[in-house]
Amino acid sequence: MRAMLPASSDALVVFGVTGDLAHKMILPSLYQMVRRGHLDKPVVGVALDEWSLDQLAERARDAVTRQFESVDEAVFSKLLGLLHYVSGDYKDDQTFRDLRDALGTHKHPLYYLAIPPSLFGTVARGLEAAGIAQGARLMVEKPFGRDLASAKALNATLHEVFEEEAVFRIDHFLGKEAIQNLLYIRFANAFIEPIWNRNYIESVQVTMAEDFGIKGRGRFYDEVGAIRDVVQNHLLNVLLLLAVEPPVNGESDDLSDEKVQVLKAIRPLEKDDVVRGQFIGYLDEPGVAVDSPRETFAALRFAIDTWRWQGVPFYIRAGKNLPVKATEVIVRFRRPPIAVFDGFPKDQANYVRFRLGPEVETGIGVRRKKAGGDMVGEAVELTALDDTSDDMMPYERLIGDAMAGKRQLFTRQDAAELAWKVFDPILDDPEAPPRYAPGSWGPEDAMKDFEPPGGWVDPKE
Repeated sequence: MRAMLPASSDALVVFGVTGDLAHKMILPSLYQMVRRGHLDKPVVGVALDEWSLDQLAERARDAVTRQFESVDEAVFSKLLGLLHYVSGDYKDDQTFRDLRDALGTHKHPLYYLAIPPSLFGTVARGLEAAGIAQGARLMVEKPFGRDLASAKALNATLHEVFEEEAVFRIDHFLGKEAIQNLLYIRFANAFIEPIWNRNYIESVQVTMAEDFGIKGRGRFYDEVGAIRDVVQNHLLNVLLLLAVEPPVNGESDDLSDEKVQVLKAIRPLEKDDVVRGQFIGYLDEPGVAVDSPRETFAALRFAIDTWRWQGVPFYIRAGKNLPVKATEVIVRFRRPPIAVFDGFPKDQANYVRFRLGPEVETGIGVRRKKAGGDMVGEAVELTALDDTSDDMMPYERLIGDAMAGKRQLFTRQDAAELAWKVFDPILDDPEAPPRYAPGSWGPEDAMKDFEPPGGWVDPKE
């Protein structure tokens, strides 16, 4: 019999607290949570490193300084007052007994596994053996499996100890303000939803471009590639928010139900739906196999067989060493049935543009009359730029939501497995992908006939 989950977790335990993810994202997010008054519960870090609490405090200070350039000493002092540290091997039962002692009277923690998925089962079983799993929540990092079979196996492992209601699978993209805004703009504006369908929309394209390579992470990247790294999770989630039906309300299961319906309607990808590429020089990177077929660029075409989207192609492209660093969505509308005035180029149809990063802005592409005597038009964009200076950090929002039991921004088991089902047929292509020059938009020849109607819209710097 599982213990009832509380309304809110009474402690936070971070496994892997000395690691890179904790340094770059988690510790600065905890600082921000304290600054905003969103965190006043004990925070217990767990890791193999034989550190003292003072060493963890110095690591936290360095993390905050690197992220924000300065430290508010009053805020940092409050964070230090919450911190505890347990050192130990995850395979050693004593580690979990020490954690139990550190938790004391706190019986409903959120366990955040910022560790490799291969250790998820080890930690879950260690928590259960120590008697500190019941009534707790579990938050796990991606990658959540590397294909459908491994995702199912991982779910089965977690469910040996934790029920699905207690499992929070992170995709930090969903914690971004700009990503949540996609859903809000769609369903909070009466003029958008009536035209958000196959009758008016011609195509949808999502681009995530990075203007750098793999930054010395050759061994890791050669295991995953562009599709597993950002397409199957981050960018698929963007597609889902663009395609879902309106949820009945804001409850987590209602939105998850709608995402699942879209995932069920996406046709599994075939080879002709994918263009892969590899930047010139990738094979020379340390840790990369000399004959690696791993893609550093991918463009994919999706078909969604629903009443709303039948016949509307959705495209995603992502890659390393592209001309700019930007994530952007272009929703292109069909052209007017008759050109009453002047004709206009095929790439100048109306559109909505969502710039998701690094800047955040929304633009609407329209045509208007050029000044002068003739009825000649020109394309312009009406743009609203968001002030993101004090936006919540993605991990700040996600940790807070998980502690509060809010599941809207997390991936449910059925959605996680259905997503892999879409991608399974095209994973691990053994053929060497065509090469592309760093600073280009992927392999030119392979991309010639692979584009949305009206062509790709390249994000500008």
